Amino acid sequence: FPYAAQTKNCTSLIRLLLVMLIIAFHIESASADKKGGNSNESKATKAENATKKKRPKWVSLFNGKNLDGWKVPQFGGEGEVHVKDGNLVLEMGVDLTGATLTDAKKVPLTNYEVELDAMRVDGTDFFCGLTFPVKKDPCSFILGGWGGSLCGISSIDGDDASQNSTTSFQTFKKKQWYKIRLQVTDHKIQGWLDGKQIVDQNLKDRKISIRHEVELSRPFGITSYSTTAALKNIKVRKLTQQEVDKTAPK
Repeated sequence: FPYAAQTKNCTSLIRLLLVMLIIAFHIESASADKKGGNSNESKATKAENATKKKRPKWVSLFNGKNLDGWKVPQFGGEGEVHVKDGNLVLEMGVDLTGATLTDAKKVPLTNYEVELDAMRVDGTDFFCGLTFPVKKDPCSFILGGWGGSLCGISSIDGDDASQNSTTSFQTFKKKQWYKIRLQVTDHKIQGWLDGKQIVDQNLKDRKISIRHEVELSRPFGITSYSTTAALKNIKVRKLTQQEVDKTAPK
């Protein structure tokens, strides 16, 4: 019987070794999978960071302290333009009140993006009439006009924001900030309000222009109409070629 007992002990030892080998194999496999996953995640993160690094940085157009870099156009009947609590304030006038950028080179003629925050402080008409270049032509992005809710581009083929395909009606509350984003490329004008796209206008075979009333806002300016407006975080950046290509007709 000693031989049988010895054989039994040997078999048990072999089984134990096999179990240990299997456990070790699974631990090694799990470790390899984890490392591979981290590697893939690292590659994705690196790619995303590389894209961000290539993306041109935002350039601030308003310092929040004074009107340096801006001039006040004399529309006639305009309200006071000043800086208060870090905001560019356009006081209510008879008609238009505005501020125009003095250095036209700060805003590209095409393939760029603008962001700003705007608030209707008082009044019932547009609190952000953003005039901007589209290559050699001027254009305006109107928010809250014609009674307080109309938005759109002025002008497309001679038709202003109330009469073309970009016309939409949005609800605006007084003393509430709204995030405005505008993108201009060789192919499109696009606009967003608080992250919601409200303008998607192709430029092929389209005539772009402005209403004559905002001529003094060229090449880049912001106006309000019989309304007190506050503006802040006004900035611009160039678009990457990849971003521009995404707007090309398919």
